[in-house]
Amino acid sequence: MGSKVRATHELLQAQAHIWNHIFSFINSMSLKCAVQLDIPDVIQKHGQPMTLSELVSALPISPTKAHFIPRLMRILVHSGFFVRESLNGGEQGYVLTDASALLLKDNPMSARPFLLAMLNPILTDPWQYLTTWFQNDNPTPFHVGVFQGVDSLVDVGGGTGTVAKSIADAFPHMKCTVLDLPHVVADLKGSKNLEYVAGNMFEAVPAADAIFLKWILHDWSDEECMKILERCKEAITREGKKGKVIIVDMTVENKNTDKESGETQLFFDMLMMVMATGKERNDKEWAKLFSDAGFSYYKITPCLGLRSLIEVYP
Repeated sequence: MGSKVRATHELLQAQAHIWNHIFSFINSMSLKCAVQLDIPDVIQKHGQPMTLSELVSALPISPTKAHFIPRLMRILVHSGFFVRESLNGGEQGYVLTDASALLLKDNPMSARPFLLAMLNPILTDPWQYLTTWFQNDNPTPFHVGVFQGVDSLVDVGGGTGTVAKSIADAFPHMKCTVLDLPHVVADLKGSKNLEYVAGNMFEAVPAADAIFLKWILHDWSDEECMKILERCKEAITREGKKGKVIIVDMTVENKNTDKESGETQLFFDMLMMVMATGKERNDKEWAKLFSDAGFSYYKITPCLGLRSLIEVYP
């Protein structure tokens, strides 16, 4: 009987171990939610243990979701990010721990920017393709995620095709096209999945699942960019497609950018002012540009040094 009980206990422990790993993502997502709701800062500013009712009243949440906050706080207490202290009258108040203090906005050592960056869908989604990455020759799961479902790509203003060649080599199934002015692509030869097309991005862009714009839009004014983006939207929605535009460009005035990098971005902005009709844009300026061009959704991820990866959807 003892051995059967022990076997059952071990089986239940094994099952619990698996379940713990299956649901472990809830820890990081709950913490991300707390940070986005500014819970650590709200409790810190309160100046003393904060009751549940006080916390709920101070949070920017829908009244219909107020009764869920205790459950969010319960798992965060369990994870060691907050502590409940007993107050007079039998109530309990939440206080910070050393860990949640590191998530305060004004903490010089704040881990908040890193947490939000690492848990951004742009960096978490590629993990869904880890198995695929092991099974092919693509460089990283990140590249697999960005180009997942993309069978055709047009590199607009791609010059001699340096970037397009790298993409074509990494994704042999993908048809890559470089679009540039006639004198740029006149004598260039393609390959099995790479071709060169002479054209003007202000007039038309070949149809594809994805349009790639690397360091293109910062050269042009908002009006000119809108024309380019409108042609790109036509290209990813033509022939029944519903693709995306992939942009590599700077996003200035980013709170998470260090002083030196931010200054370099401003240098580039001044350079665009003097050398071209363009500019480096901040998040709000990108949002307005995409909206004016008829797009409905976009994601900006600072992940390429001074530059950001921007995905725009119709």
